[in-house]
Amino acid sequence: MCAATPPPPLAGGASGPEALRPLLDTVLDALRSGAAERGGPLPAGGPRAVAERVRQALPEALPETGTGAREALRRLVHVLAAGAADPAEPLCAAHLHTPPLALAAAADLAASALNPSMDSWDQAPAASALEARVTAALAAEVYPGAPRPDALVTTGGTESNQLALLLARERHGSVRAVVGANAHHSFARAAWLLGLPEPVLVPTPNGTIDPVALDEALTDLTGPLLVAATAGTTDTGSVDPLPELADLCDAHGAELHVDAAYGGPVLFSPTHRPLLTGLDRARSVTLDLHKLGWQPAAAGLLAVRDAGDLAPLAHTADYLNADDDTDAGLPDLLGRSLRTTRRPDVLKTAVTLGALGRSGLGALVDACMAQARHLADLVEKTPALELYARPTLTTVLFRPADAPDDTVATIRRTLLDDGRAVLGRARADGRLWLKATLLNPHTTPRDLEQILTLVEGSTDR
Repeated sequence: MCAATPPPPLAGGASGPEALRPLLDTVLDALRSGAAERGGPLPAGGPRAVAERVRQALPEALPETGTGAREALRRLVHVLAAGAADPAEPLCAAHLHTPPLALAAAADLAASALNPSMDSWDQAPAASALEARVTAALAAEVYPGAPRPDALVTTGGTESNQLALLLARERHGSVRAVVGANAHHSFARAAWLLGLPEPVLVPTPNGTIDPVALDEALTDLTGPLLVAATAGTTDTGSVDPLPELADLCDAHGAELHVDAAYGGPVLFSPTHRPLLTGLDRARSVTLDLHKLGWQPAAAGLLAVRDAGDLAPLAHTADYLNADDDTDAGLPDLLGRSLRTTRRPDVLKTAVTLGALGRSGLGALVDACMAQARHLADLVEKTPALELYARPTLTTVLFRPADAPDDTVATIRRTLLDDGRAVLGRARADGRLWLKATLLNPHTTPRDLEQILTLVEGSTDR
């Protein structure tokens, strides 16, 4: 009788590290060879070429017989790296898509190996305690001096904004969101998902909410209202006038939420923290550390000034948080998220905070903001290019002077197809602009010069 084939080794347990070690060597080699094959910020050739390379690496997604762990890892990690839009490449600067710190990625590996599930204490004893400490510290950073701030870990800005709208609805029975024309699309989606009216749009003539227009809107509207301001818009990186908006909310009896998914980590920088003056007057704040926090996705937070606002999320499932277990002192995790099973995403954040501290993270923020100012300087000195505005955070909009919008769009797609640069697109002042979102602290002035050289060269083609 033939002996049964033993099951593949596991990542956890006492023998897990030794099972992982040779596989990690394979992964690291494949990441290195894939990046070398790519040779730039993204693969050349566009979607069809990339899809064909993936098809060749994976001719069958579910083969009858597998190739074994080392070969599958080597082949598929290589093709993923070769076909990546790699935010660690300085010319990959389109989106709020950060290059994660190596130490955060290493911590994420540990989280994956141990696989705590953050829905009951008996599945995540240390992870739940770690999450409680880190979220308390970050909530206090958003709300200094508040007696009972708290924060929930989320998948990012979309979930955080939805939670903010949900909590406001539960406080009042119904709520109408009032948002700037610059607001993230997640507010409209959240209102739809929650069965609420479409958000009221307030003009943003200079890229930020016009306080006069907001005053008029709040005067005309009735019922519970949640004003959603933005600290770091997706298109331009603008910050709404938070103190004025908070004053208007107080005057009209409206609540204020601030979507600081992009700009929130500016709190770590003593130099730039004043940009967020008034943030602590919001009832809730969205914050993402997978943007200006250099974490692997996902690393979102929803912070609230008073922990009591989270009470509507309380829910009981006897197999996870039975009343007698909770009464006996086991922490109740089910009310800490809309999700049940969720990863211990707090570990990578805890490691990063511990390794770098507030000053280290603030220095990274400062470096990227200095890059944005330098790129704006370069654009202003280039007669063939036009700058939209001086950057507030790390986003710079520019375009070839006098070019029609279709030329701007073509330049962006040409650079993508050639694999030479990844720039975003944004519409402002009724025109289309190229967008550079600078989140890589290793970017050099020469890299920024190269971005403009490539744009000018594509203009001439």
